[in-house]
Amino acid sequence: MVFGDFAAEFRQFDSATVAILPVPYDGTSTFIKGSDQGPAALIAASDQLENYDIETKTEPFRVGIAVANPVAENSSPEAMVEAVYERTKNLLEKGKFVTLLGGEHSVSFGSIRAHAEKYPEMSVLQFDAHTDLRDEYHDSKHNHACAMARAQEVCSVTQVGIRSMDFAETERVHADKIFYAHEIEGQRNWIKPMLDTLTEHVYITIDLDVFDPSIMPATGTPEPGGMLWYDVLGAIRDVAKQKTIIGFDIVELCPRQNTEASHFLAAKLLYKILAYIFADDMRVQPQLP
Repeated sequence: MVFGDFAAEFRQFDSATVAILPVPYDGTSTFIKGSDQGPAALIAASDQLENYDIETKTEPFRVGIAVANPVAENSSPEAMVEAVYERTKNLLEKGKFVTLLGGEHSVSFGSIRAHAEKYPEMSVLQFDAHTDLRDEYHDSKHNHACAMARAQEVCSVTQVGIRSMDFAETERVHADKIFYAHEIEGQRNWIKPMLDTLTEHVYITIDLDVFDPSIMPATGTPEPGGMLWYDVLGAIRDVAKQKTIIGFDIVELCPRQNTEASHFLAAKLLYKILAYIFADDMRVQPQLP
């Protein structure tokens, strides 16, 4: 698999700055199945991306973007998380900037854990419709509904776009680090308080159901009342300007018939985030007349 439609020299693993790690796992999802097909659908849609990013006036592919072999472990959520951890740790040791592609949200913790070992003071910024703070669900502590409960065990977690949760999860919520969708809708005054909750090094995890189903129907657990494209991008842009984004993941793309627009949204989101992160790097400056 290759991401984007650019020259082969920018896809070579050894020289690439960015390593995309697909994790096609869908073992614990409880509503619409199919997120194991998400990484392949996103990567396929990336072929239609324009290489030039208008907003940042850069060509992010110039840092080098390589797709690593997918994580194949699917015997159990625990084994999958351990496999993701080992693969992410290995990529970080090789100096790669890791972008993880799910699969369901349970895949994120292995990557979060590996990054937390390298950056002990890091924080996680979660964009999601759901808190994912159950301690255990369906007899597993690594169910997709437990992803952020596990993340809280290794670092601080700030949550954005939340609009669905179980009462039991309220015990794990940090009131100063959660920004509910109904409170931030149409606003910008929440960005500064959100940034204040983050440490210098930030890992971003994006469950695509943070977006409203009107623009992102292809998720495993669609939830009404979600954020829109520029709301999410604006927040991530400000994080990139004021903090150091050390890695990120995009999860829960669940392809179905006639959802190609969702696949492309996810691919463009990945490329936009890379544009924000590497905007000041001379390697991404476009060679324009």
